Amino acid sequence: MKNILVPIGSSENSINTLQYAIDFANEIDANVFALRAYNVQSKAGTIIDVTSIVERESNLYLRSMINAVNRRGKNVQLISAKGNVVDSIAAVDKEIGLDLIVMGPRSNSIKEEVFLGSTSGSVVKQSNIPVLIVPESYVFKPFNSVLTAFKTGIVNKENAIAPLQFIQDKFNPVINLLLVKTPNHTDADLVLNSALESLKSSLTITENATTFQGVLEHFQSHNPDMLCVFRRKRGFFKKLWEKNTILKKEFHCNIPLLVLGGKQ
Repeated sequence: MKNILVPIGSSENSINTLQYAIDFANEIDANVFALRAYNVQSKAGTIIDVTSIVERESNLYLRSMINAVNRRGKNVQLISAKGNVVDSIAAVDKEIGLDLIVMGPRSNSIKEEVFLGSTSGSVVKQSNIPVLIVPESYVFKPFNSVLTAFKTGIVNKENAIAPLQFIQDKFNPVINLLLVKTPNHTDADLVLNSALESLKSSLTITENATTFQGVLEHFQSHNPDMLCVFRRKRGFFKKLWEKNTILKKEFHCNIPLLVLGGKQ
């Protein structure tokens, strides 16, 4: 895990998210890139070069963020990109190769009832890169216990589990697997992929309507300091995937949430 991208929004928590990413990167000797995506809507016939002005303001905003954190000797690289966040992330990934995206749950939203704002939600939903959602005001600390929830032990995407394997290698946490038997499960779903098998400290098999409900039922008993799920079209967030914004009453996580890059 060498390249970590931090999309910088306008929320007050952005500095904390960037600091978390730097502290995490310092622990694992990774590079940090801070991204500020911007859109320009100029009126026809205007003489002013709006794009240049917005780009300059974006760069100034990024520099102010960098000056507000403890860089721990790291050269945090700044990227200012014209376009939406998802497309900008894809472009950066194509150019340098990204291993992880670190985001706050609300990049721009100030609504207290929101857990995932539309920007963070769209990145989690649409990007194929692993995403680590860091709670607001959360301070980095080594991972001691990870709860990994899924509804099938089948893993068709070879590198999907790589971030979890990396975390185990670096921090040696207890990794508790939670296999949730949902309606219409098959016997094949109960057979763990060899990579998952090698990671497990324990395996709990439970029956629930959704993976999400299984996590709610077993979260407290495992008391993890990281929750890990797979990004699937009809996976952990189930109905929540149908929109980008997720309300706290629908789902809330007060520990880092690692969404792996894909499964099946």
